[in-house]
Amino acid sequence: MMVKKSMQYILILLLILHVAFGTLSPSDKNKNKKVKELKVKTGPQPTNVYDRGLVQGEPSAKDIIVENGAYFQDTALKLFEGKVLGFVTPWNNHGYDVAKIWGPKFDYVSPVWLQILRKGPKKYEVAGVHDIDDGWVKDVRKAGSSISNRGKIFRSIFVAKALLMSPFVLVVPRVLFDKFTDRDFSQLLTYPEERTIVAKLLLATARKHKFDGLVLEVWSQLAARVEDNYLIGLVEEICTTLTTGSFDCILVIPPARKETYDLFSRKHFEALVPSVTAFSLMTYDYSSVQRPGANAPLYWVRNAVQHICPDGTDGVREKRAKILVGLNMYGSDFTPNGGQPIVAHEYLTLLKHLKGHLTYDEHDVENFFEVKTSNGRHMVFYPTLFSIDERLKLARELGTGISIWELGQGLDYFYDLF
Repeated sequence: MMVKKSMQYILILLLILHVAFGTLSPSDKNKNKKVKELKVKTGPQPTNVYDRGLVQGEPSAKDIIVENGAYFQDTALKLFEGKVLGFVTPWNNHGYDVAKIWGPKFDYVSPVWLQILRKGPKKYEVAGVHDIDDGWVKDVRKAGSSISNRGKIFRSIFVAKALLMSPFVLVVPRVLFDKFTDRDFSQLLTYPEERTIVAKLLLATARKHKFDGLVLEVWSQLAARVEDNYLIGLVEEICTTLTTGSFDCILVIPPARKETYDLFSRKHFEALVPSVTAFSLMTYDYSSVQRPGANAPLYWVRNAVQHICPDGTDGVREKRAKILVGLNMYGSDFTPNGGQPIVAHEYLTLLKHLKGHLTYDEHDVENFFEVKTSNGRHMVFYPTLFSIDERLKLARELGTGISIWELGQGLDYFYDLF
């Protein structure tokens, strides 16, 4: 009896082991082996993402993980016909590399370096000059002026002409009005002499550091808080001073939303078109922790452009060419406890938990996925080749440029699209 029971236990144990480890077919075992041997591609490639068939509505997690660091070897080839502005921040070093590697694809590069400080009546200074990297500026310009490989492939004659007309990257640092009290802004807006001092200081800064212009971020700070004529007057004074001195002046503007519909309206746009070189339209951050969802629904991006420059506007083609539609290179990770922005490496870490393909949202024209990790459930929205390509198609249709926030946050193979 004892022998029989021992044999039964052994048989049961063997059965359990067989179920646990022995049910894989040879093909399953080979699949597992292939997954383990999966190699991530990096660096220059002989073909771009279009030729590699990677621009798909529902890409697989595996394809993104394997291919995202591999980009077309001709980094000087510019496919997008409109103006392209790329922001770079000191806290994201990869952005500095992106600006140099893909320099010819950008018309403007804007390092987030400078702040205007008010030190007292008629006293202002520019802070952040310690972040200025003259060597990097030279490298970016050198990369942007390298057009030896640009003549190889063009999608159209118009693209070829555009490249020849604009072979250089223009470096236009962003300027933020920092640590201003309500009284500081009141003094600046009320007294013409104060505005003139600021405008001349910015002009002197551009000249001293040999910049090509500046990106002005002030509208969102003051819109709806002060009378329009004062704010318009400030922007006109600064931009006219810069453009008269042969420097570009780009204004960052908010998109139309239901809750803030007229922070920047058609009236504002028409008033400033003559003096502003371009408008960086912040069409991202549509969703929030309170309202999880897409970063920049395509219909909303379209509406934001048409809100300030509708179809049928006099000179619509020339005016829309001054609008740079915002394109986010970061994503959002929503959890039951809230959410936060995520950049490339965080996105790829979450993506490794996904088996299969990303979900495509036809309404917003974005991709997302849901996974469960040791930290709980995640709903992740992040750009894909497909979603970016669709926004570039929209920009072409509307006749606008593109403004990227920010270089280095996205995946390297995204730049094949520009």
